Parts: sequence; C-alpha cells; structure tokens
Amino acid sequence: MKPGISAGEGWIELDSAREILLAAFLQGLQQLGWSEGRNVRIDIRWGENDVERDRRYAAELLAFAPDVILASGTLSVAALRRVSGTSPIVFAGVSDPVGAGLVDTLARPGGNVTGFMIFEYSSSGKWLELLKEVAPRLMRVAVLRDSANPAGIAQFGAIQAVAQSLGVELRPVDIRDAGEIERSIASFARAANGGLIVTPGASVSAHHDLIVMLAARYKLPAVYSSRPMVIGGGLICYGPDIADQFRQAAGYVDRILRGEKPADLPVQAPTKYELVVNLKTAKALGLEIPATVLARADQVIQ
Repeated sequence: MKPGISAGEGWIELDSAREILLAAFLQGLQQLGWSEGRNVRIDIRWGENDVERDRRYAAELLAFAPDVILASGTLSVAALRRVSGTSPIVFAGVSDPVGAGLVDTLARPGGNVTGFMIFEYSSSGKWLELLKEVAPRLMRVAVLRDSANPAGIAQFGAIQAVAQSLGVELRPVDIRDAGEIERSIASFARAANGGLIVTPGASVSAHHDLIVMLAARYKLPAVYSSRPMVIGGGLICYGPDIADQFRQAAGYVDRILRGEKPADLPVQAPTKYELVVNLKTAKALGLEIPATVLARADQVIQ
C-alpha cells in the first residue's frame, strides 16, 4: 500500500501562488524519493480561508486515514487538529503555533503537529523601517491585522518598538470583512502623510485585491508580507520565502513517512526572506525608491 499524504490550505492568497507552493512541496518530495502515483498517493483539498469548508475537508481527508497531513495556515491546522486524533500533521504558513494552541513549545511540539512558522515577531519591525525608507515623509501608519489571528498583538508590539525612533504614529486596525476594511482605510486616509502595514492573516488574504485597490485609490504607500500582493499591484513586500518553507515541509513529511514522530521534530522559523518592489506602483504614488532598497531587492517589478 502506498503511503498517503493529505494536503489542506487556508492561508495562500492567489491561485498562481497556490500552484507555486504546491509545486515546491512536490519537488521537495521528489528529491527525497517520493513520486505521486509511484510510491505515494496525495489527496488535496483547498479551504479558501472558509472555516466551515476547512472543517468539512478536514473530516474528508482524515477519512482516507493518511500517513501524514500537510496543512497551510492556522485555520486549516486548527480544523484538522480538532478531529485528527493521532494523525501526524506538518504545517507551513502558521504565524504563532504556540499561541494558537497547536504545539506545546517550538522546541518540543509535544503532540501530533509540527512544521514551519511564517515569520519571527522581531522581523515585524522591519516592515515599518522599510516603509519609512521608501516614503520618508510618512508620519502616520495604520497596521491592518486579522482580528482572529493570535499573532496580531505580538506583531504590533514589534512594530511599536521601532515607531518612536522613526517618528511615526501607529494606529492598529482590526479587520473582519470587506465593509470594515473600506471604512477603516477611507477614514485613515483623510489625513496626510499616512501609510499602511498589511500583516498576514486569513482575513487579509481573503480581501487582498480590495486592500491593494484601496491603497492605490487613497495614494497610501503600503508594505505587505508576501510577494503575490506586490505582483498584484502593491508597492513593496518583505517576508519569508514561503515556497522554501513548502520545500522544507517535504523534508518533515519524508521523515515522518520513514518513522519519525512530529513530537520529536522542532517547529522551525523561516531562514530565507525576500524583498519585492513594484516600481510602477511607486511611480503612481509619486515615490522614488532609494537605490539602497533596489540593491537589496530580490525582485523589481517594472
């Protein structure tokens, strides 16, 4: 009988990004000797950041009695954990696995769940530093955060730690739905010299097009945590290389298929970060990106 891998998703923003991440995972598996249809079977479900769909798909995947489950995002992992029993789960794209109650500690997960964190909190301050570097006149920044994401408080704290030295006033904005996003950004944009930090989360990824559109409408320079939002018209992003996390997740899946336990595999923080700049958006905002930023960029979109 071929080992079975189930995959679920709840965080990925765009279809093209989803395909890239899945391809990275499959490539990682293949390099480790696992090939779909030859010695492993893979069943896939996409949760699309829908809580009810995540719950339904979690039950469907577990009915296959998989040897290991790959899940992306806190919502998907939480849904699987509630019904998984002892089935091993490897995650990617989870911001705070301890705070969300998915593992006991990062070093010793302690149960049937382990994986790869989306970022370290200390990196959150770099969003503000980068935004101030590309928009020096910035004096006010709204921090858009998912109200259901337990990482939001720690993220804001890391940003707040550098705000005073940069002369920036912060405004936390908890978002839940499209109407709330529109009202909050429109209200914030009434005063001058404002900008946005768009932190990761299910509510953010569900409304990524709207957020990018509103930033453009109100001429607000914005920094994001992932490449797809900048490819879609956002100004700049700084965040972990998510595809690299999925390649690494294949390594944990391989080790579990060969007999290791999730409890013995420590949760890992990202090791590769990427900076992407959209020059077309910068021009529309009347900004000239400093040469020092362009020299550090992993990708520059013309």
